Amino acid sequence: MMSAIHGRLPCDAACRGERHVHHSQTLPCRTGRRRLHGVRNAGECRGAALMQPPAHPPAQSVPAPQRRRALAFVLTIGVLSLFADCTYEGSRSILGPYLGVLGASALAISSVTGFGELAGYALRLLSGRAADQTRAFWPIILTGYTVQMLSVPALALVHTWPQAAALLILERIGKGLRNPPRDALLSHAGRSLGGYGWAFGLHEALDQTGAVLGPLLVATVLSWRHDFRLAYAWLAVPALINLALVLRARRVYPRPQELEQAPPQATPPQRGYGHAFWLYLSAACLVAAGYADYPLIAFHLHAQDAVSGTWIAQAYALAMAVAGGGSLLFGRWFDRSGTRVLLPLTVAGALFAPLVFLGHAHWAAWLGVALWGLGMGVHESIIPAALAPRVDPARRASAYGLFTAAYGVAWFGGSVAIGALYQLSAGWLVAFCLLTQALALPLFARVARSAAPQGRAA
Repeated sequence: MMSAIHGRLPCDAACRGERHVHHSQTLPCRTGRRRLHGVRNAGECRGAALMQPPAHPPAQSVPAPQRRRALAFVLTIGVLSLFADCTYEGSRSILGPYLGVLGASALAISSVTGFGELAGYALRLLSGRAADQTRAFWPIILTGYTVQMLSVPALALVHTWPQAAALLILERIGKGLRNPPRDALLSHAGRSLGGYGWAFGLHEALDQTGAVLGPLLVATVLSWRHDFRLAYAWLAVPALINLALVLRARRVYPRPQELEQAPPQATPPQRGYGHAFWLYLSAACLVAAGYADYPLIAFHLHAQDAVSGTWIAQAYALAMAVAGGGSLLFGRWFDRSGTRVLLPLTVAGALFAPLVFLGHAHWAAWLGVALWGLGMGVHESIIPAALAPRVDPARRASAYGLFTAAYGVAWFGGSVAIGALYQLSAGWLVAFCLLTQALALPLFARVARSAAPQGRAA
């Protein structure tokens, strides 16, 4: 009787590994190595067009101790990221005016910050592959944090803008080293937490809390003594705290990849990352190309007297607060709705350009900075969360490295173009920013309509 009942089950449902109820009987789906009534494996079913496992198991299927440990790991990474962001986002909040004081032009500021992003993102391609091949996640993460955290306070010692530019690029290189393995480890915890969006959103919220505190620390120092070098010197405090926390996290969680609730179903080996991956990458690159760096925004607001010098850092703190708060909300939204949430969020984030560069009122500048922060929150939480379920867990660090390397190249190209257009006309700059975001929308829509897994398993 049970065999007959199971024989009538839809093939696609059997492939998903669901449990089927018929007349109060619960029948386990026969997948894996067992034959499925003449079918050699689940991959031969009509419903097995998706060769990837579900995005992650439902949270209730994960043992409570493992779920708590995964949550503790995400919080640990979030807290150490808080102090990292306090350090380097505090630095970036005044970097534009500081480079200007040292003699850099608008084009130089935009090009240097863009090249720093390029160097950091390009290095992620190598660090991601190295992490996957060697499984030395923590040594790579520790090296990256060390380089990054020591570069920021050293800005207090420079006397020319090329010296500052070199340290800025070194700081971006440090971030590029540690991000792919860190994001891969967060994705493993995300499976056990029941949502990639929730894991990345929670981490980003803590991360952006530091991005609020850093600029506020800098603003406090500048209001006390208007000395950029003193402000950079004070950033040594959160930098040292971060390094201490990284060492502790490595000791407490020596193998975070084991937080994965269970190994994914065996699937035939895949060549490449798939069509949806490349569509998604193209859309993300367009978004990156049309997003201005905050140092250029700060330079513009300061030059136009739209926001006074002492308020520049506080405006950045507002942007980071919006990014952090939005990450929690958008992470949950992504887990429920999938990639299509990027459509309205991309439109909202794109509005920063006309408000910041064409608006003349103070309210327009502040609203533009807030929308810029909203977009940055999407870049740092939803975009990596949407990537996680689309790649094999064993290749996630490499995938993040490849994805963010291309993203950085697009960011650099866009930064140079935006800097050049700024010197030509603010109107052309705004048109470029809006055009690139608009071109990304149909690609995001195609990815959202595809059959790739979304934030929450069906």
